[in-house]
Amino acid sequence: MAPKPKIRVLAADDSALMRRTLRRIIESDPELELIDTARDGEDVVLKARQLRPDVVSMDINMPKLDGISALQILVDEKICPVVMLSSLTQKGAATTFEALELGAFDYVAKPDGTVSDLGTVGRELRAKLKAAAASGTLGRLHRHRGTSLARRRRREEPDSLPPAPVERLFRFDTKAIALGISTGGPSTILDVIPKLPADLNAVVFVVQHMPGSFTGLFAKRLNDESALTVVEAEAGMEVKPGHCYVAHGDLHMILHGSLETRLVLRTPSTPETLFRPSVDVMMESVLKVFGKNTIGVLMTGIGDDGANQMVKIKEAGGHTIAESAESAVVYGMPREAIERGGAVEVRPSWEVAKAILRKV
Repeated sequence: MAPKPKIRVLAADDSALMRRTLRRIIESDPELELIDTARDGEDVVLKARQLRPDVVSMDINMPKLDGISALQILVDEKICPVVMLSSLTQKGAATTFEALELGAFDYVAKPDGTVSDLGTVGRELRAKLKAAAASGTLGRLHRHRGTSLARRRRREEPDSLPPAPVERLFRFDTKAIALGISTGGPSTILDVIPKLPADLNAVVFVVQHMPGSFTGLFAKRLNDESALTVVEAEAGMEVKPGHCYVAHGDLHMILHGSLETRLVLRTPSTPETLFRPSVDVMMESVLKVFGKNTIGVLMTGIGDDGANQMVKIKEAGGHTIAESAESAVVYGMPREAIERGGAVEVRPSWEVAKAILRKV
């Protein structure tokens, strides 16, 4: 049997030190092959056109042609998926979300603006380069890009604000929607949360794997698009129907109290898990409070975070929805839930909101 061909990577960064570091990160994986490096935006576009890599790793801040402009060219010409390297700052977060909206596959946040070692950041980059190069990724990215750009145009139109949220008290049948999402999530989740009404008889809890410096802006962008009130979770925050709580990027999100008394959020740093926040930790906490009134949703992402709790939600009499391979940018987390028997429904991202509303 012929050996599996390596994934061909083109890496772009204006720093020579960073290019050497990226070379070490990429060449340390036997499944990846660094075919070349580029020193600026013009260089990466030229080499991508010539070499036709399977995936590009690209810094956002580069001379001559910046990473956002280079990304637009690579996406428009459908050359290959792109993984962006961004800084762990508020400005870096804003630019990163713009890149995702324009069609980037995903991003890796560099601590202090650099990739200093081959540890966590290197593992994350290698995993995302492999996921980006998977079959069918480019087509799914173009579909998400089209809907994202349409949303951007609507945001720029006058009189397009969503209706004011309506606060409601808990009822005996109030549902909890526990949604977990990871790689490919910032664009995909816009197929779901903005389609839920302000008077929803449910509370929405979202765990999106991303750095803590990013989740506040992520929640704000979701809030701007949605009829629901969307906020970043804070310790002691009271839980209310018609609200969506986004877990802080470095902390878990769990519930404390009961529906009969006062239900508030806690944001501990423990237990130790592969991802923090953890979908499993959030879903387990929600299930303890809401029981059979829990609706578990697991969408695009690498790994299996949330898959075991989807099984437990289903076994407890709750409802579970897994994103289908048709729309998932990375068919990892939802596939694990399906294979373990934890999915009552399997739907593409654009049908998830309707599936939720049928059960609320």
